[in-house]
Amino acid sequence: MSSIAEAQNLTDRIAELLREKLILGEWAPGQRLSEAALCESLDVSRSTLREAFRMLTKEGLLSHEPNKGVSVVVPSIASIIDIYRVRRMIECQALAQGYPMHPALERMRAAVAHALACRDREDWLGVGTANIAFHKAVVELADSERLNVMFSHLLAELRVAFGLMQDPHFLHAPYVEMNQQILALFEAGKPDQASRALNDYLVHSERLILAAYARRLAEKGIKG
Repeated sequence: MSSIAEAQNLTDRIAELLREKLILGEWAPGQRLSEAALCESLDVSRSTLREAFRMLTKEGLLSHEPNKGVSVVVPSIASIIDIYRVRRMIECQALAQGYPMHPALERMRAAVAHALACRDREDWLGVGTANIAFHKAVVELADSERLNVMFSHLLAELRVAFGLMQDPHFLHAPYVEMNQQILALFEAGKPDQASRALNDYLVHSERLILAAYARRLAEKGIKG
């Protein structure tokens, strides 16, 4: 492998690690990222880290301002509406046409079980992470690596938006049982009903998030 290819592979891996941190909710919207700290923790050069930053900036996850550095974006209301539009198109179709014995089913079950365990110990950020895992598994039913990659980017954007609300209990608690119900319908051989339930879920989630998000933006004086 050439040195150029090796450098690109390293950049891709670093970008994926940064993206995963966003999906896990480790960074808040508007938070400035320290190049020095990340270079040390990831054991990479500044040039590699900056290239990874550029990749995530193109994806709409980070923003760069001259003399201010790189920070996590504050998503707009319009972008959240668009994310949910795409989610309904991808997830509901994947569930409706999903093969009942698909390996992703086991990951859906594991995500629901993890969410229940986190709820019992009131780990609401953990519930949110389990919820992300459930929906990633739903998309995996479509057997499309392109969709998996695109959906991962969408979830990173959405998790960033969640961070501004600062109330993970309010945000995630209602959906533990909803995911259980969707899983039960799919396991019972009722993919169409599961898909409709998921669509209702996403509509409810979008309305809840937009209302709370708009309030939060107003409190912070941020224009959506």
